Amino acid sequence: MTAEPPGPPAPLWIDAAAVARLLSPAGAADALAGVLAEGLDPESCPQRSALPVPAGELLLMPAASESWAGVKIAGVAPGNPARGLPRITGSYLLLDGPTLRPAALLDGAALTSLRTPAVSALAVRHLTPPDEPPHVVLFGSGPQAYGHLEALLAVREPAEVVVVARDEERAGLLAAYATRRGVPKARTGTAEDVAAADLVVCCTTARAPLFDGRLVRPGATVVAVGSHEPDARETDTALVRRAEVYVESRAAALREAGDLLVPVAEGAVGPGHIAGTLADLVAGRAPADPAAPRLFKSVGMAWEDLAVAVAVYRAARREANGGSACET
Repeated sequence: MTAEPPGPPAPLWIDAAAVARLLSPAGAADALAGVLAEGLDPESCPQRSALPVPAGELLLMPAASESWAGVKIAGVAPGNPARGLPRITGSYLLLDGPTLRPAALLDGAALTSLRTPAVSALAVRHLTPPDEPPHVVLFGSGPQAYGHLEALLAVREPAEVVVVARDEERAGLLAAYATRRGVPKARTGTAEDVAAADLVVCCTTARAPLFDGRLVRPGATVVAVGSHEPDARETDTALVRRAEVYVESRAAALREAGDLLVPVAEGAVGPGHIAGTLADLVAGRAPADPAAPRLFKSVGMAWEDLAVAVAVYRAARREANGGSACET
């Protein structure tokens, strides 16, 4: 009897702990930079689909390249933190591009917790001076705040981190964590601390501006990642009007980024106010006005999930193969 030929390897299950272990924030930022350098055009990325459900919202985010395809199904459940559960849930299905056979299933929340700070870290690499330890103000105290702290530590060496959050106790815990991670000075603070900041990072669920944009000093960088809704924002019109604005994709930002859409609706700026994209920064097109504040507004895109998921999968295959370069 003829033996059956071996089939493809079984899909890997990559849980949250494995996602965090297999790929660092810096490695995830490198993966994002790599696909942009290879010519990926975020403007062609499929739109996010959103479905209101009783518990919150379901998001469907597909993306594909010649080698890979994938889709994230994410749940956004605002009531979960009160239950002791994460606000973001979900899974990511990674497929082989030529055959569309499943290659891996990844914990979607862990992937998002890695991908979003990596996008910010990539922007920070290009928008902040590499040789000047920044004074950082970090808004938020949840998983994304911790993830962004780790990502910042991977690409810069902050001189100080000031944590601003609604919950003073949780802000203190994050500041203490920053101290344990080697930040020379870490403390809690208030929104007014942005006046002395070189880098302001906003990763909250706020729907209204967190601080007065007039306080941000020339040359400082603001990163805002907390919202992908056209009527929610973390930064105000004053900052947007003053700043050179960078985004992942012009189309996605003008569809989902309330930080930009609200000032446009007010008539304060036009849709053409966007100075450039993440791809422009990776390609070496630096900010034009060194004296202006810089604002990087992220909404999260499916191509980013795919790039990071592939990097995690490749690391998992290497680990399974004993560290060799063989992978499917």
